[in-house]
Amino acid sequence: MTPPPPVTERAPSDPPGGLAPEHSGTFDAALGDAELLAARAALAEGRWQSARSLLLHTGDEWDRRGHRTTVLAAGPGAHSLAGQWLLAEPGSADAATLLALALVHRALDGAEDPEHARASCRTAAELAPADPTPWLGLLLLARALGPETELTAAFKELRARHPEHHHGHHLLVAGLAERPPGGPESHEAYDMAEHAAAEAPADSPLAVLPVVAYAERHRVLAAAGLAPAVPGPAPCAHWTGPRARRVLRAAFDWWLEWEHDEHPRRHLDLNHLAFAMSAAGRPAEAAALFHRIGAQATRAPWSYTGQDPWAAFHQARAHALATG
Repeated sequence: MTPPPPVTERAPSDPPGGLAPEHSGTFDAALGDAELLAARAALAEGRWQSARSLLLHTGDEWDRRGHRTTVLAAGPGAHSLAGQWLLAEPGSADAATLLALALVHRALDGAEDPEHARASCRTAAELAPADPTPWLGLLLLARALGPETELTAAFKELRARHPEHHHGHHLLVAGLAERPPGGPESHEAYDMAEHAAAEAPADSPLAVLPVVAYAERHRVLAAAGLAPAVPGPAPCAHWTGPRARRVLRAAFDWWLEWEHDEHPRRHLDLNHLAFAMSAAGRPAEAAALFHRIGAQATRAPWSYTGQDPWAAFHQARAHALATG
């Protein structure tokens, strides 16, 4: 059977919130970045020059560079093509970084020695000392393979280069969320996320990070059978305490005032907010977010339900649009 096409941005003429029929889509890590989609397609055809041009023109937009490099590096054969690029241009920091991230992906899939991937990340970091992306590679490895000391050490280096690094903060919060809580509404993942949001500029997407921290704890609690897996008609207690309500209100208000259409990972924030509003029993707010999301569903946090994430997304969306 031919696999279904990836979810893509809908054209402006599509109705608000329009989606393909249920179960007809898949999640695409490119998140609608047209230039990235073109470079990834060229890489899949064995041509690395488009990736070179893309990363060159991305410059020091660190969130975008990290997003684009990570997506390109996940493609089949990316490590081989990045190696060819590096042979053609010895000393290229972009080629070394793409190779390092590709080896990270292979290590996470069990196809590469993690130490080789770590060494490649350090080599790339030496070639591009201001770029946080090689440290993102080390952070991805530490998040999946440990130890936790490497997670915090890599995050410290990454944050020193880009204090608002979106992907890096998500990874750290996910790791912290797995630590035991101090009480029903007390957890260091929440504290860290709120501190980062408070320190960031008013227009920073890190304003949504406290919601991400609650979603990561939801993942941990659902896996332990302590929270409902899929957001349903009844509000989930995890999302209805005083602190959770304050976090949701602040993040939703930020979205209404400051949402950045150009941020490369904005759809992750929108999906986290929609998940949270659905779980909190707030269908009106969830419906507004689902309309804004359109076809750009993301695997996280819908994969945290323990069920098929595409089905979980559609279930929550249908309930919100029917009642909100």
